[in-house]
Amino acid sequence: MNTFTKNIYLFWQGTILSYRALFAWLRPVTYMASKILMPLAQMFFFVFLGSYATDGTATDFYVIGNAIQITAVSGIFGVTFSVGGDRDAGTLPYLFGTPANRFMIFFGRAFMHVIDGTIGVIIALTWGVLLMGLDLSRTDLPALGLTIIITTFSTCGLGLLMGCLSLLTANVMFVNNFVYFSLLIFSGANVAISTLPVWMQVVSNVLPLTRGIAASRMLVAGGSLSDVFPLMVSEIGIGLMYGLLGYFLFAWFETQAKQRGTLETV
Repeated sequence: MNTFTKNIYLFWQGTILSYRALFAWLRPVTYMASKILMPLAQMFFFVFLGSYATDGTATDFYVIGNAIQITAVSGIFGVTFSVGGDRDAGTLPYLFGTPANRFMIFFGRAFMHVIDGTIGVIIALTWGVLLMGLDLSRTDLPALGLTIIITTFSTCGLGLLMGCLSLLTANVMFVNNFVYFSLLIFSGANVAISTLPVWMQVVSNVLPLTRGIAASRMLVAGGSLSDVFPLMVSEIGIGLMYGLLGYFLFAWFETQAKQRGTLETV
């Protein structure tokens, strides 16, 4: 078995095992409830609140924004726990002690969450069509599907960075919740970017989701893939930036932990 094949095998095994370990304690019914009912609850709250505030003239704005933003559940919470869970489970010293390719191990933690997050968005959009009157008749569905995958990938990049930061603190849920709910505002899911103060617009432009949500709204309104292509290229770049930052931070943590003899805590 050559090096490339070994690395692919390592990537796939790490992907499957880390995902199974993350949800091993959940019953299937509980997991399905989190995938089906959680998007519905968030969308009901923000869609009805937003519709009331705008006299029902901007319902689609809130349906699309919150449906796409649902990917942050997998991208932020899921990926963060996949990376930081090694410390809580006591397996971090074993991970640092292996000669395995760190790049494959690290990015393998996010792969299944890209799929999981994409499914979550599809479920949320389905709720939007069935219960909230979202009209997809003019939508380029393959382009929308590609947009969802790219946006989920970008959000998982931020999750990888947050996962490394979770190695430094015991208050992982506080940090995750802060980032998740900040994205509800800064990403444009519930507040138009153009109405935000300048400093908030600057922050929005360096976050994942912002371009993905904007592109999805354009596609639902009848736009084509060529119309959103620049947004998607930027979204991919944002995701790669956060993912690589997380990877280099992870490598730095490993070096520091080995030098200081703090493999259990980083």
